[in-house]
Formats: sequence, structure tokens, C-alpha cells
Amino acid sequence: MADTGLKLSKRVVVGKKTRFLRREGQTPAHLFGHGVESLALQCDTSELQQVIARKGTTRLINVKVGGEKEARSVFIREIQRDALTGLLVHVDLYQVNKSEKIKVALPIIFTGTAPAMKQKNNIIEHIVNELDVESLPDDLPPQIEVDLSVLAEVNQSISVRDIKLKPGVTIVAPPDQLIVKISQVAEEKEEVVAVAAEAVAAPTEAEGEVAAEGEAKPEAKAEKKKE
Repeated sequence: MADTGLKLSKRVVVGKKTRFLRREGQTPAHLFGHGVESLALQCDTSELQQVIARKGTTRLINVKVGGEKEARSVFIREIQRDALTGLLVHVDLYQVNKSEKIKVALPIIFTGTAPAMKQKNNIIEHIVNELDVESLPDDLPPQIEVDLSVLAEVNQSISVRDIKLKPGVTIVAPPDQLIVKISQVAEEKEEVVAVAAEAVAAPTEAEGEVAAEGEAKPEAKAEKKKE
């Protein structure tokens, strides 16, 4: 179901002047969609932040534009934030037709614990973190859940064919696409003995200098006697 509560008004300020809107607590927005007139809009920043926190970019939102009586069903397609402050700069809204299927990238949420991780040197590899799905707007789930508790041994994996979604929702990816896999890391052998042997065999620079000085002294005495 779509969320409600976001109101937008038509925007006449464009370009660099939109910074004045943001100072007044308004966020510039752009609404578009298949067979929909593109509109430059603005909305209350605090209300928009609440909707984003509650619904993200994968759930339908009902918005009202200006004095329109009927709400429009939209997805938040893109959110732009200031790189330094993280404050909202701009938002893109995509209006959908509820009778037409749409394709959306959904995040993968991993649940449970893999028993295989109790074994030494086993690691879990997350191959993908999101998948494209296709469905009618009202049937679209907010996320894809993958249960890791079925992974009991090394080399076991979960692929697209193992994911079960409700009827009408299709994953747009090859059935053999890997999502997560249990692998094993080979142990590193420490060559302690070899290193110790090298340390004993190689004379230090100081030892070399002492030996050289020790050999030079007798020669010096011999030359003195000759004189």
C-alpha cells in the first residue's frame, strides 16, 4: 500500500536560485513518469525527511500536487544530498500506473545465522546485495529476505532459484545467479624455523666490522717493528 501525507506545490524557481528555497525549508523536486507531464515541484523538507526515513525508495508514496483532489502514486527515484552536510538538495519522483508492471532494484536483507560459520576458516561471501524485480506497483515488496540458516557446509550457496517471492513478483536475473556462498580460507604456514636459521647464519654488519678491525691490528704492529 502507498503511504500518504506528502504535499507538493508547483515550483517556479529553478537553477541556482533554488538555494533560497532550501533556506526556507523547502526541497526542490522533479516529478516524471511514463505518459506523465514532467513537473518542477517543491515540498516541505521536514515532511520529506520523515517519508524517506519511513518508506525509503522501494515503497509507493501517495502525493498531492497543488490543489489536485486525487493523489498520485510515486516512488522516490533519486535523492541528492550535500556531500559535506548530508542535507537534502533535490529529489526525483517517479509516478507509476498501478495497472502496469514496473522494474525496481530491491535490497537483499540477510537473516539467520549460517551453521557453517562455526567451522574454522569458513567465510561467507555476499555476491550481490540487491536484485531487480518486476511486478505491479501494489505487489512490490520493500525488500528481499534471504535466510542464511540453510548454509551448513563449505561450498554451499544460495542462488536466485532458491528465493521464493509472492505470486506476481518476478526476479529479473538468471536462476543460477549466486547471492551468497560459504567458502574456506587456506591456513597460512609460518616458516619460523627457516627464518631463525637465516638469522643465525647471516653475520651482522657490526660483527663484520669487528672482524675486519681484528685482522688489521697485527699488520700494523709488524710494520712498526720493521722501522
